[in-house]
Amino acid sequence: MGFPKLVEGDHVGAAFPASVDVLLEDAPGHLTRLFRASGAIGPDNVVTEITHKREFFGGGMGRKMEIDVRYAHAAPDLPTRLFAKFTREFGDPLRELFSPVMDPEVRFAMLSRRTDFPVRVPWCLFGDYSVADKTGLLITERVPYGAEGVEPALEKCLDYQIADPLPYYEAQTRAIAALAAFHRSGQFGDAVERQFPFQPDSPAMVKVIPFDRAGLAEKLAALRAFAREAPQLLPPELTDPDVLDAFCADAPAVLEKEEALWAFLHGQSDLVALAHWNMNPDNAWFWRDQAGVLQSGQLDWGGVGQANIAQSYFGMVCAAETDFLDRHDAHLRALLLERLAALGGPTVDAELFDRCVLIATALLGVAWMLDAPALIAAEIADHASLADRYDPRIRDAFIPRAQLHLMTVFLWLWRRHDMGAAIRRFAA
Repeated sequence: MGFPKLVEGDHVGAAFPASVDVLLEDAPGHLTRLFRASGAIGPDNVVTEITHKREFFGGGMGRKMEIDVRYAHAAPDLPTRLFAKFTREFGDPLRELFSPVMDPEVRFAMLSRRTDFPVRVPWCLFGDYSVADKTGLLITERVPYGAEGVEPALEKCLDYQIADPLPYYEAQTRAIAALAAFHRSGQFGDAVERQFPFQPDSPAMVKVIPFDRAGLAEKLAALRAFAREAPQLLPPELTDPDVLDAFCADAPAVLEKEEALWAFLHGQSDLVALAHWNMNPDNAWFWRDQAGVLQSGQLDWGGVGQANIAQSYFGMVCAAETDFLDRHDAHLRALLLERLAALGGPTVDAELFDRCVLIATALLGVAWMLDAPALIAAEIADHASLADRYDPRIRDAFIPRAQLHLMTVFLWLWRRHDMGAAIRRFAA
């Protein structure tokens, strides 16, 4: 069966290449046509030449490319260094899982082209997605990491290599607040409701944990075994059998009360806004303004939509170091609420926000962060022989490193905030 070379998207309506190979058959011609369709260039402008192209891999989406171009009519605000992201190829077994994530990312990229957009994102030259074909293409300006005043890219779950992570997290916190305040103050008009309708009663919004009670029991048993076999990979307090017993006893309540917990989060209307769910600093770029204050721009908007911004906050801090959170978590929460109000958003009670963060942490942690033992074992069969979490065999392997750290932070937050007791009170 042949697969289509060109796909017509649902938003811009132009037929776009379904793969890198099709784009490269006539890159100047395809780019000219697409950029005219999106309004990135005028009808008298042309992409005349491709001066550089390099494919690279990263993340869960499809193939990615750096592309440098020349235009017939260059302009200071018309990017020449581009980044292109495709959905996975037809026939890829993971296509069904990953491709739909690009649809909201494309809608967001086109929304972000307005001149008053409240956070910095890569300027979009073209983006479209076909729901019927599960195919998308996104082309934006390319971030010049390590040049032109932009800091080198950060890596996930390696904050211990940063001398002072606080300014990075403050910049990200300000960005969460700026986007939420812009939305909650009505400055998007009806654009967000049209492009990202909030449907809190839909099954996808109230049933996120992807397993049942038996599946959870298997994951908890794997966690206990992991802590016995490789205790050197976890903080000492998290290998205490009593601590693990308490967590394993309380975690099923999150699964049992999932719909009610989500209903509570969705019901806090002042906190529901357009949000990025994964604002770890590795999904951003950073530079200093004229006053020397670190600023950030945001990347990787797959899955963007309306949500309680407590989810966005947890998505930011979940990859931080636990000693950093011990010192700065309260400051960052206060900064978020202060900036939200100062920028025209609602004034939110700090105790309510803390409760929302706790519930979001419990839900998202149980849903996504208990797979770490299985994922680590799949890539490092002899993980019990690792010296510690800094061992190069795990430090240099993205999935094991990230999964171990995300699980560790979740369990540390659970213990620090006595989430088990909080969930029991909620259930009662």
